[in-house]
Amino acid sequence: MDRRDSAPRSALLARRAVLRRRIRLLVAATITYNVVEAIIAISAGTVAGSIALIGFGLDSVIEVSSAAAVAWQFSATDPERREKVALRVIAGSFFALAAYVTVEALRTLVNGNEPERTTVGIVLVAVSVVVMPPRCIRRPEPRADLDPHGGHARGGRTCGHPTGRCGRLGRPAVGGRG
Repeated sequence: MDRRDSAPRSALLARRAVLRRRIRLLVAATITYNVVEAIIAISAGTVAGSIALIGFGLDSVIEVSSAAAVAWQFSATDPERREKVALRVIAGSFFALAAYVTVEALRTLVNGNEPERTTVGIVLVAVSVVVMPPRCIRRPEPRADLDPHGGHARGGRTCGHPTGRCGRLGRPAVGGRG
């Protein structure tokens, strides 16, 4: 190996180490925030009888499982081999949430129960509107200089904000209507 090749290679390795640390910190912060958010939302939703708020909390549980799946995927030396399993875990979580919301919505329609408005739910959603979007504003672009296989080019489908909740926090969650 030529000396000229070792300098760019060591810079590349240093950059990868920095990016891996950032990924681990982002995943840890995501998991921590979403665990707290899930506990608050599910508790407040249960008290208020709000399917929307409980669904919001379950969405946070999905984000935790998604973050864990992404962390597991990228902890391998070849993350692409784990991508399909990670995507199935995430997709399965969404299907479970959809099934829950569908069943509970039908049950609410049949029984005629109307959820109460909850200040805790409104504050939680307001905080999430402030906290979550900065994580969604800029998704990393594939960087061929960091990885000969295109950086996140293939793995990018499971990177970023797994549920895409940014921008879709709407009136049902704020108003507590299920």
